[in-house]
Amino acid sequence: MPTSPANKWLVAAVYVLGLFISLLDLTITNVALPVLARDFGASAPTIAWVATSYLLTVAVCIPVSGWLGDRIGTKRTFLFALSVFTIGSLLCGLADSLGTLIAFRALQGIGGGLLTPVGAAMVFRAFPLAERARVSAILTIPTVVAPALGPPLGGYLVRDWSWHWIFLVNVPIGLAGLVLAARGLVEHRIPGTARLDLPGFLLASGGLAATVYALGEIGARDIGDPLVLIPGLGGVAALIAFVLVERRGAAPLIDVGLYRDRLFAVGNLILLLVNAGFFGIGFLMPQFLQSVRGLDPLASGLATFPTALGIILVAPLVGRLYPIVGPRRLIMAGAALAGCAAFALRGVGLTTDLWQVRLQMLPLGVGFGLVFISLQSASFAGISAALTGRATAAYNAVRQVATSCGFALLGTVLAARLTAYGGALGD
Repeated sequence: MPTSPANKWLVAAVYVLGLFISLLDLTITNVALPVLARDFGASAPTIAWVATSYLLTVAVCIPVSGWLGDRIGTKRTFLFALSVFTIGSLLCGLADSLGTLIAFRALQGIGGGLLTPVGAAMVFRAFPLAERARVSAILTIPTVVAPALGPPLGGYLVRDWSWHWIFLVNVPIGLAGLVLAARGLVEHRIPGTARLDLPGFLLASGGLAATVYALGEIGARDIGDPLVLIPGLGGVAALIAFVLVERRGAAPLIDVGLYRDRLFAVGNLILLLVNAGFFGIGFLMPQFLQSVRGLDPLASGLATFPTALGIILVAPLVGRLYPIVGPRRLIMAGAALAGCAAFALRGVGLTTDLWQVRLQMLPLGVGFGLVFISLQSASFAGISAALTGRATAAYNAVRQVATSCGFALLGTVLAARLTAYGGALGD
């Protein structure tokens, strides 16, 4: 793996490009769903498959990403993933029916599921332990800017152009990333990597896909609905079986022994909680600002963008404080600040000035920035280079489930409160 200063920052740049477009795609599509439903004459549950099909294939591909990078090489895998994602984006932009759009979104998800874990493994192998806090500070910026940029950018494209452009905008970025990766990356593979652990792959992918599907359906259905209960319980059972099978496997797909490392195990648990909160708030605030306050998607996205700005502002500070203060204090301070800022949002109402909303979103971003940047570096502090690929796959699987949990939890709470008060979201 490249170790020179120029090469390692090139690895980081390539990863940032891939990470940016994959995360941007998560939120930019949500803005267009009402327009897509109108254009295709589809109901809300049907049009939701535009998002669900992407999340499902991401969940299926994440578990195999670490093994694939070790087996055929991280450069080849990254180029393949970015190519599939870019081609999928182009096909989505050219889709002329809802069925083809859903199918092409699933194709996009294959690239997205492989892209982030493999790219993260490349970065953590390229940078020595002493520099990981600094690079984590930089890499955290696109993980927050991209989801925050999605609503205003998607709102602008849908309002002034057409929904096709929310997918086509990925194409030039993807092509630039492919050129940069092909010229600058050096191949890295783990010699002697065993064959694919097929039972582990089927259990992990099936379990994650079923769990993500069930979480995504809770908001639209009751938790006791068979379409939630059956896949949810089946997914949990498959994941439990996966852990039992992998503990006895000679060449496990994801080494569950990684969780014997206390930092990695605790880091994954914190990630599950905090990421669910971050994306849950990111889902709920646009619903309030657009459906209740009547803002258009662009104005709504600009109102929540200070969250990303807070993380950008705090990133350089965390990189400098991490070696001095340590991750524990930074994570505790960030979680406390984010929790207080989120609690303060309960005071936002129909007449609250938008500048007050923007000011309240800023400390929310600062708090989440302190947590995310410190957490990413601390979680991998005890992971060897040989295990980095599979560790990033496990870490990103948790991130994906956490994102779905955030959407599902707050979507369910929102639906329950609307029912309790006999209310409904606006048009």
